[in-house]
Amino acid sequence: MDGTSDDPFMSGGVEAVPATHRELLEKLTVRESRFYTIEGEKARCLTCERRCLIPPGRTGYCRTRMNIEGKIYTLVYGDISSISVNPIEKKPFFHFWPGSRALTVGSWGCNQSCSWCQNFEISKTPPNPRTATYTSPEDLVRIASSSGCHGVSLSFNEPTLLLEYALDLFPFAKSLGLNTSYVSNGYMTVEALQRLKGSGLDAVKFDVKGDAEAVRRFCDADVSLVWRNVREAKGLGMHVEVVVLLIPGINDKEESIMEVIQRHLEYAGYDTPIHFTRFHPDYQMLDRGPTPLEKLERAYSIAKKQGVDYVYLGNCPGHRYEDTYCHSCGELLIKRRAFKIIDCKLREDCLCPACGQRIPITGRISLETKTACAAGLMDGDDERVQGTLCKS
Repeated sequence: MDGTSDDPFMSGGVEAVPATHRELLEKLTVRESRFYTIEGEKARCLTCERRCLIPPGRTGYCRTRMNIEGKIYTLVYGDISSISVNPIEKKPFFHFWPGSRALTVGSWGCNQSCSWCQNFEISKTPPNPRTATYTSPEDLVRIASSSGCHGVSLSFNEPTLLLEYALDLFPFAKSLGLNTSYVSNGYMTVEALQRLKGSGLDAVKFDVKGDAEAVRRFCDADVSLVWRNVREAKGLGMHVEVVVLLIPGINDKEESIMEVIQRHLEYAGYDTPIHFTRFHPDYQMLDRGPTPLEKLERAYSIAKKQGVDYVYLGNCPGHRYEDTYCHSCGELLIKRRAFKIIDCKLREDCLCPACGQRIPITGRISLETKTACAAGLMDGDDERVQGTLCKS
């Protein structure tokens, strides 16, 4: 497999565009990529670690980058497939602006091959610039501001594919005092990650799909590159949280969990939150049930025993391990239920009221409920996205 695709617009019965693809350059969602090199008639994309070498008229692995007359273009600049106002805890971020809301958007495609994807309606669908609806970075920031949001977040499908858009979006967001975040599989190049930081990216939630063998086998990826980016993001001063979806028979063996925890301690550090979340059957992986609660609790116990300060369980509404405890004295500091903060005892200076231990929290803690003013953007327990449910 060469990682390229011949007919990027065949989804849904749409015919492939002519071989030159020249008319695509007139579309607002088609912009020249900022990360590629020319190698003869082909061009190598440097957006993510696929580093696809793309012949003229074809797209790369993700189907969002095309070689048009010797240059690589993104096909998804401002092509927003999904948009909603979400609690930041839904990402999940538990130590980044707790209790706040983020205008969350996604586009199309992905650069990994997970067969359990809950947002497969958009992540497994290639973009079609001929029918795309364009949203400018300025308009998106205005929507976020008028909706009472504290930030903007790129999520749902892989946000690395919106790289050029993010590089223009984040400076506008920062100019209005909004925070910025990525919900990512972490497979971007170091150069892309550094440019994102330079443009104002504040936080990344890294989805680590499991141990090295599981990620290679089921995601067609090298997990060491994800952990490299975790360390790079930390070194750049970004807020980082790590999430591991525990899937029965895929990555839930104790040795797999231990490998993930050891890498977490090495690359992210003991004070970086790690979330073990519960799998539910979806997309092509319908042959197994949800993750047993005992498996999740065992992962929690192993992580705590190995020295991780902040360990959480996800997709377990009401479980005590959704809450934040002081790692020094064990005091309950933030009580949660699903994506809502029920109570907070943490002092405004992020010190434990019982022992004075500082808790690593980025941003203010908000206990007030914000109302989205933009019609149709307010979410409940699920995010309504073009008639589909997204579970970021």
